[in-house]
Amino acid sequence: MEAEQPHWALAAILGRLNQYYFTGTMQDGVLLIPRESDPVLWVRRSFERARAESALRDIRPMTSFREAAQSLGKIPEMIHIEADLVPYGLVQRFRKHFTCREVASLDLPVAKVRAVKSPYELALMQRSGEIHRRVMEEQVPALLREGISEAELGGDLFAELMRQGHQGLVRFGGFGTEAVVGQIGFGENSLRPTNMDSPGGCVGVGPATPVLGSPLRRLRSGDLVFLDTGCGVEGYHTDKTLTYVFGHRPPKHAVALHERCVELELRAAEMLKPGAIPSQIYATVLRSLDAAFLEHFMGYGNRRSKFLGHGIGLQVDEPPVIADGFDEPLVEGMVIALEPKRGVPGVGMVGRENTYLVTASGGKSLTGDHPGLLVVQGSPGNRPAS
Repeated sequence: MEAEQPHWALAAILGRLNQYYFTGTMQDGVLLIPRESDPVLWVRRSFERARAESALRDIRPMTSFREAAQSLGKIPEMIHIEADLVPYGLVQRFRKHFTCREVASLDLPVAKVRAVKSPYELALMQRSGEIHRRVMEEQVPALLREGISEAELGGDLFAELMRQGHQGLVRFGGFGTEAVVGQIGFGENSLRPTNMDSPGGCVGVGPATPVLGSPLRRLRSGDLVFLDTGCGVEGYHTDKTLTYVFGHRPPKHAVALHERCVELELRAAEMLKPGAIPSQIYATVLRSLDAAFLEHFMGYGNRRSKFLGHGIGLQVDEPPVIADGFDEPLVEGMVIALEPKRGVPGVGMVGRENTYLVTASGGKSLTGDHPGLLVVQGSPGNRPAS
């Protein structure tokens, strides 16, 4: 804030996830960070839980924003809030008592602070990554059986992740973005359009819940199974995509396209070093691709995501992004999910995704290194009665 908003006077953290980052608890309230004094967490509900969970020195109960505003005495002319996050109605209720002339955004400074992970945060992400690796690389094959639906597989996968220590939620920052486990697609269902800025696709349960997987599409011999999933431990996520071949290998051209995506991921991972520029990594990789490969790269048809990877932490979609316009150098301790993928007509989405820690020697995978197209031999005898 000192560097980017040198005249700032008061920051008000209303978002519960940022409250968790700064205080260790997420409650209904506001964290006030005055420039000239210590922060205070004002809590409407639950004050008792906030006191039990947070190490912040000053936590106070309130019935409305009035008490918090009165504690300041003079209200600053400008207050910085999470402008990209806080609903307009909540801002209006806040400003009823915090009668400032103007509100401004503190989203970028908070995002920059959160982008560089502490050893404590990295330890949680390493735990998440190991759960992710173990479930996706070792246990998913046993969940695949002929006749299972995408939705059923999603339920089984969720249960297995929970048994291993997954927190049960996958959080995104994008407005209205919802996910349960992740994107699940058999065959060409992984090419279907979605409202997420993601190269992969899925049908989902239905129009009202276009997440997880279809209850109608059932696994058949020869299907490509596409699983793009999130996992988390104590708030901190990893992101991983793995593909499975049920019964027999896909066509040679699809295998070649998949292998090229894996090569691109590894090449980009080598560049995840302190000082590297995300937009330059993106440009370097794209310059190496021919027009034919680019046709369905990072999506399908005209539905293409214009990035190669994204920061990850308390949310799956955080800065920095490996894309045009992200020109600030990487810093050791950042964590990036890389996901070069390509749609293949008649087959589905190939490629993979892993979560990498930025280090002096390049990206270090937290989620394993299986090359994908993991072959699972299906048996008609395993077909469920339904």
